[in-house]
Amino acid sequence: MKEISCKLLVIGAGPGGYVCAIRAGQLGIDTVIVEAGKPGGTCLNVGCIPSKALIHAAEEFEAVSHMAGGSSPLGISVSAPALDLGKTVAWKDGIVSRLTSGVAGLLKKAKVKSVYGWGTFRDGKTVAVETETGTQIIRAETVVIATGSASVELPFLPFGGPVISSTEALALSEVPKKLAVVGGGYIGLELGMAFAKMGAAVTVVEALPRVLAQYDAELTRPVVKRLAQLGVDVMTGAKAKGVKGDALLVETSDGKSAKIAADKILVTVGRRPVTEGWGLDQIDLDMAGKFIKIDDQCRTSMRGIYAIGDVTGEPMLAHRAMAQGEMVAEIVAGHKRSWDKRSIPAVCFTDPELVTAGLTPEEAKALGEIKIGQFPFAANGRAMTKLGEDGFVRVVARADNHLVLGIQAVGQGVSELAAAFGLALEMGARLEDIAGTIHAHPTQGEGFQEAALKALGHALHI
Repeated sequence: MKEISCKLLVIGAGPGGYVCAIRAGQLGIDTVIVEAGKPGGTCLNVGCIPSKALIHAAEEFEAVSHMAGGSSPLGISVSAPALDLGKTVAWKDGIVSRLTSGVAGLLKKAKVKSVYGWGTFRDGKTVAVETETGTQIIRAETVVIATGSASVELPFLPFGGPVISSTEALALSEVPKKLAVVGGGYIGLELGMAFAKMGAAVTVVEALPRVLAQYDAELTRPVVKRLAQLGVDVMTGAKAKGVKGDALLVETSDGKSAKIAADKILVTVGRRPVTEGWGLDQIDLDMAGKFIKIDDQCRTSMRGIYAIGDVTGEPMLAHRAMAQGEMVAEIVAGHKRSWDKRSIPAVCFTDPELVTAGLTPEEAKALGEIKIGQFPFAANGRAMTKLGEDGFVRVVARADNHLVLGIQAVGQGVSELAAAFGLALEMGARLEDIAGTIHAHPTQGEGFQEAALKALGHALHI
């Protein structure tokens, strides 16, 4: 049994863990990272990156399909297109492999030692890792838990056979003729819309009264409209009950039973923290519900143990984990740092895309009087030239001093506006700051400036 000692041990090489280890290595801290799978975690291997690749392929295929039908307003016509999903998935796998080997290279460059295998706590300073070559014991002064999250499995719809999670959905060799999606959150709709564009007949089953319930109804309206255009059957207030043969059993909103024929049943009812199997019971940390409890510096209830990323709760976003990981590395190096979550943008890669940063209008109203400015993409020249007129940008600010509290957008390609939204909040922008920033014309980003102008009472283009 081999033993090594280090100053910092990071458990999990997802976005939070690998960023923490790289930054620690850059700061000269003797660092070891443990990972049971491939570097990059869920995000890089079976989440954010591969799903965006599949979504892009679906968008391209749908665009060409419209051209084949002679219905393209651009005047382009082509002969009937075909999709080889196996080839698409191979392309996606190539991107993933370039990125995972890139992460491994960055860890090496930062002089971080990578240990591959399943790690388990023996006590607060000692972790045993089951590697291919036997058990390795690692003793560390400081430990960072970055074990991430996993798809929630429903007891009456266990994964296997036709019932799949997002992981299997991203590795299908052919497009299912009929796809049932259980859960109308961002993962279910991102993948459901992609498969609908590839030619699948998609049914979404959502228990709540509407899909994308974490966003306000006004923001999601263009997505709901697009779902109907794509022929996606959305059942709200409906509960999945189980599977029988090649059908999903559902209780509809009026209490009746229904059978939905499906080749594949994609279950996307959320993600749960990975808190089992790595010895949490050996270290006895305080919990916040299912998650590990942390303070504003990601410290747990045990001295010398930090936790970052999805295992610490919402928002379960890769970029939040990365920011936490970087901060923890700097704290371990003796820097003064704390964690401020007010400007974490969240993006939903549906069609059209959704972006939120900061407070919603409802959250802001609870704090006092507000001003709201909203500008539609139907009045934006660039959106028109991209056939992307659905949607808008909305800015929420305090009524007294015009401090911007939140920014939301829905529209084609608005994910790229997330950077501007996050920066405005981080810098403490007022409506006048955004309105007074010259935005390039013609771009969709002009909608941001116009929304601020609208809140000030003098929008120019509407």
